Amino acid sequence: MPSAPGVQSRGQIAQMQSQMEQMQATLSATMVTGSAGGGAVTVEMTGDQQLRAITIKPEVVDPEDVEMLQDLIMAAFKEASEKVAELMNAALGPLAGGLGLGGLS
Repeated sequence: MPSAPGVQSRGQIAQMQSQMEQMQATLSATMVTGSAGGGAVTVEMTGDQQLRAITIKPEVVDPEDVEMLQDLIMAAFKEASEKVAELMNAALGPLAGGLGLGGLS
């Protein structure tokens, strides 16, 4: 009996699960960097959203202006997070297509 449209066979599901595991391993091994203040603050994050490092140049540490440093850290973190989101979208796009979900990304 043919399967209904959009219903995956067990073999297809197992293959997609394997691809998803490979994608997760690749993402966890991928590093992205976000920076702010012309590189005064950098944030390193893995593709699976694990924060690995924050680097702050000494010249931006001003006890009289802690808010500026906080803003730079937030901006660098935001940039790194956006790069991770792009990586995830690029990696998940082909898998979502295999699910028959159309426009999901």
